[in-house]
Amino acid sequence: MRVVVTGAAGMIGSNIVHGLNAIGVDDIIAVDDLTDGPKYRNLLGAKLSDYFDRSEFYPRFAKREFGKVDAVLHEGACSDTMEHNGRYMLDTNYRCSKDLLDACQAQGTRLLYASSAATYGGSASFREEPEFEQPLNVYGYSKLLFDNVVRRMLPTATTQVAGFRYFNVYGPREQHKGRMASVAFHHYNQFRETGRVKLFGPYGGYAAGEQSRDFIFVDDVVAVNLWFLQHPQASGIFNLGSGRAQPFNDVALATVNAARALKGEPALPLAAMVQQGLVEYVDFPAALVGKYQCFTQADLTRLRATGCQHAFADVATGVERYVAWLARQT
Repeated sequence: MRVVVTGAAGMIGSNIVHGLNAIGVDDIIAVDDLTDGPKYRNLLGAKLSDYFDRSEFYPRFAKREFGKVDAVLHEGACSDTMEHNGRYMLDTNYRCSKDLLDACQAQGTRLLYASSAATYGGSASFREEPEFEQPLNVYGYSKLLFDNVVRRMLPTATTQVAGFRYFNVYGPREQHKGRMASVAFHHYNQFRETGRVKLFGPYGGYAAGEQSRDFIFVDDVVAVNLWFLQHPQASGIFNLGSGRAQPFNDVALATVNAARALKGEPALPLAAMVQQGLVEYVDFPAALVGKYQCFTQADLTRLRATGCQHAFADVATGVERYVAWLARQT
């Protein structure tokens, strides 16, 4: 099997590459922009057949220069939700994806691609239906625009097209993401450097640290992508979260206790962490007022209907594994 992974040096892309290798797939064409050179570390140890810069790959793929490609796992995108340049966002996330979709259909190549829960924005329901799609930023709109193109073409698609609305993904190989790295990543580094973790105080009708998200461990994201790769009959747009909303307090609790366990220290309840100053609440930032999702939870009905019954890790389990991985890197 020959596959292409775009965004291959990014967090999800690189984990997918390693996941493909683990099931015996090593004819992998990696595509990315390595202007940020240290991202190469995410691909160390991976088996690849080729690498192309994103500026070179897309036009060459459209001209069928890579022979028979069975599937493209399209993870490449601008995922910075604070990027306000709409022209750049639509060119990177929409037009590039649309051209890739057209090329895949023309060549009989399957396309599995990254969408985002940002398509729901301010909605209180998270089902893959237009009435619940209210993006709060141009990033979410760029993803929704492509999802809508996919919806229109699915009835006449000649091969598999599956989009995954990723919720809050955390896990190994995200160190390059800076401010857009996961809460668990920032909590671990805050605790290691300062001995405390900071969370937002009360906002949106939620008590301090109780704003809740659907946090999904990156290994689970990889597992579902590989399931679809192995089930080419499954097409559509699907939520990809754990199906379980958990408060940010749970992430802080899991991070601190996992870090303490590595030092042989006993676990503490949240109240004790707050009392001891290990968890601190800060004022909600004015810049995020009206632009922040206080609650997300993936409805997995459509995903489960395909036959994918993957069991997702909860925050305590996933964060413990992630902290152990982070500790091995330092």
